Amino acid sequence: MADSPVRWGILGTGGIASTFLTDLGLTDSGVAVAVGSRSQGSADRFADEFGIANRHASYESLVADPDVEVIYVATPHPMHHDNAILALRAGKPVLVEKPFTMNAAEAREIVRVAREHGLFAMEAMWTRFLPHVAIIRDWLARGVLGDVVTVTADHGQWFAEDAGFRLFAPELGGGALLDLGVYPVSFASMVLGAPSRIVSMSDRRSPAWTRRRPCCSATTAAPRRC
Repeated sequence: MADSPVRWGILGTGGIASTFLTDLGLTDSGVAVAVGSRSQGSADRFADEFGIANRHASYESLVADPDVEVIYVATPHPMHHDNAILALRAGKPVLVEKPFTMNAAEAREIVRVAREHGLFAMEAMWTRFLPHVAIIRDWLARGVLGDVVTVTADHGQWFAEDAGFRLFAPELGGGALLDLGVYPVSFASMVLGAPSRIVSMSDRRSPAWTRRRPCCSATTAAPRRC
């Protein structure tokens, strides 16, 4: 364990960044020392709320801050790739809010850049660290559950339809899969390992369908239906 708290730089000032800092305040493992936004006003408002000293009006300025040890990427989904690469190339490890990226190619590039610079990069899949999930991993490691051959995992959550909200905007990564489906997909891969085959189904014609059916199921070695 470090002798002093990890010094975080918060990249983005949306709702998930507020949630992250609220929970960070319940631990003694880290402290937010800087925040970066696309405008000074947004950075100042966020910093005032959470008592953050360093306020940056650009992400480039944030990742260059010498007080920052690690960057938490809390921007909308389509920005994760570029923001994570920006931080890594500035020599800063990254914790990237889920979903890690919009697609596999972007994820592979983040991993490649992190390895090139010898830096830590991780998706902020917080459910992996919940106490009951940690127990499940221990059971799996010790073979308590026997030979697991089937996993069915579903996540359902209702949202009032709002064309202006990012969950209903495809250009912002909206829809059921990236925001909610990542949870059952992550759980299935945790239990069963990397999939050998992935089959997916979607319906882009009906936003309401994705609102009513924000679920993803997994069976045997691969996520089966989204």
